[in-house]
Amino acid sequence: VQLVESGGGLVQAGGSLRLSCAASGFSFDDYAIGWFRQTPGKEREAVSCINTSDGSTHYADSVKGRFTIISNNSESTAYLQMTSLKPEDTAVYYCAADVYIWGWTVSHQCQPQYFGTWGQGTQVTVSS
Repeated sequence: VQLVESGGGLVQAGGSLRLSCAASGFSFDDYAIGWFRQTPGKEREAVSCINTSDGSTHYADSVKGRFTIISNNSESTAYLQMTSLKPEDTAVYYCAADVYIWGWTVSHQCQPQYFGTWGQGTQVTVSS
């Protein structure tokens, strides 16, 4: 079971980036896929999560209206489309996956402790 992120980089404020998370070793069906981010000295925080079965999503308030999470189950790949980027979006972004906990909302599950498989992270730097 492996997740590999790509798509990070340096972008000016107001710009866009698309992060990809390619999964191998498991089917995307009935999974929760999440994007989290972390800056030095701070705890890892949830950015966005998706239930790959029904497409329900959760977004942190700080990214609502700017970021979009997409799951392509046939390709076992998830994406985080980021627009109107701000310097405060600068962080290492991690993709994570775990079996979706039925009976919970995706918002409830969208916390780092509920995800067991993690990618290596990709750096996103937004310059002002």
